[in-house]
Amino acid sequence: MRASTHRQALRVGAALGPSHTVVEFDQSTHTAQEAADAIGCQLGQIAKSILFRSQTGKAVLVIASGVNKVDEKKIRALLGEKIERASPDFVKETTGFEVGGVPPVAHAQPCTMFIDEDLKAYPSIWAAGGTANAVFEISYEKLVEVSGAITADVAKR
Repeated sequence: MRASTHRQALRVGAALGPSHTVVEFDQSTHTAQEAADAIGCQLGQIAKSILFRSQTGKAVLVIASGVNKVDEKKIRALLGEKIERASPDFVKETTGFEVGGVPPVAHAQPCTMFIDEDLKAYPSIWAAGGTANAVFEISYEKLVEVSGAITADVAKR
């Protein structure tokens, strides 16, 4: 693990501020399980970013615990409109990042954001840092603050 110098990771680091460092690994952190394995943390500590597109074309980013599947019906109810999984092109266009490296901050365009309340259970969580092998550690409270995400029950039970 080392501080990342990739331009996308530096963009994320700038959005987070000097108290957080985006780090990178030689191996992939593309999936929640790969990230947990590389970091050596619990799968639930991974804050995975899943982007949806609403029926009106809005980007909706859900930051979910790595152990949870997102309940799309809950997101629809929170948003008040239908959603679908975003295509890789929509993800790149909206966030400025590739699938597998989408961070919860520094997006190219504004997104409606929801954060999984289950992440509150962990003293620290890890989120994507802008590339498929970059991540950063942050508290739940700080992630809510810097992302502007709305805390919600988003997990499929």
